[in-house]
Amino acid sequence: MFKKILVRLISGFLMLGLITVLFVNFHPVFGGESKGEILEKMKETPNYSNGKFTNLYPTKNDFSWDDYKKIFGKMFKGNPNKKPSKSLPVIKWDKSQLDELRDSETSLVWYGHSAFYLKMNGKNILIDPMFGDYPSPVPYIMPKRFNDTLPIAIEDLPEIDIIIFSHDHYDHLDYGSIKRLKGKTKKFIVPLGLGAHLKKWGVEESKISELYWEDSITVADITFTCTPAQHFSGRGLLDKMSTLWCSWVIDGKHKLFFSGDSGYFEGFKKIGKEHGPFDVCMMECGQYDELWKDIHMMPEETAQAHLDLKGNMLIPIHWGGFTLSNHDWDDPVQRLYKASMEKNINLSTPIIGEKIIVGKEQQFSDWWKQ
Repeated sequence: MFKKILVRLISGFLMLGLITVLFVNFHPVFGGESKGEILEKMKETPNYSNGKFTNLYPTKNDFSWDDYKKIFGKMFKGNPNKKPSKSLPVIKWDKSQLDELRDSETSLVWYGHSAFYLKMNGKNILIDPMFGDYPSPVPYIMPKRFNDTLPIAIEDLPEIDIIIFSHDHYDHLDYGSIKRLKGKTKKFIVPLGLGAHLKKWGVEESKISELYWEDSITVADITFTCTPAQHFSGRGLLDKMSTLWCSWVIDGKHKLFFSGDSGYFEGFKKIGKEHGPFDVCMMECGQYDELWKDIHMMPEETAQAHLDLKGNMLIPIHWGGFTLSNHDWDDPVQRLYKASMEKNINLSTPIIGEKIIVGKEQQFSDWWKQ
């Protein structure tokens, strides 16, 4: 009897392992693998070796057994405030309202987490447009998005001139969103290696430009410069660090900085010196922990990074969307608000869907307290 149970258990584990391997290797959600000219370009970069990119500075990317015990200890302890008690407020738009945005202005609309709609130089731009409900390869294995609806449905978006991505993690690059956006998007600008995912999902190669750190491309009088970040990449079990991660300098009628995901590092000072000052810095401030602070800033570090970059207005991102750490869902913005007041930083905290006109005074709102 015991032997039969043992055989069934072993068989079950083997079957589960086989299903997992087949799923990871064949389901398109995990993306593609770089080949040909792009792979050769990756090999020529100074921080790529043995199939992996590295950060400019030493970072802790692997956890010890003691680290895992701390992580799981926090998870099992639980935190009822890791997500809001009800759906976050959203200001809704319709297509006609988007059409009425002035070409002479630079407008930003936050989608929550790190996603933005940007209108600059009369062009429609999306930044890290993750519009799905779950930041994971399949639903339900991660908590659902905090807001039940989006400011602007994908179907109501106008033709998109440019989409940029910072890296390939699920809370930034979403398979379902790309499947719905690819037919109405003219151009994708991404860090090296990420284009393989887009090609796997049916985006035409001619629409994709892949950049290394400090590479620039100009489209419609807007220059996009791929700048360093301190993070990592990967969508599957064995592809960690195989594509590049980055921040972005967007230089058109106004100059914007988008941090993507990053720990605090000296690179922000260099970017500020070489590319600043910036009218707006969209800066990560959430999903942090002392165990992984090398790759996700603490809110106080976000404030300092904004000063390093010589930024005017600071908009916090990587919060207000998903639970990806153990802190209270609104702790990032509470801490960043305090740090910003101490450092006299012009902090803007829009409601999801609220329009920000770059260059105009923005009314501060502590809407999350309500």
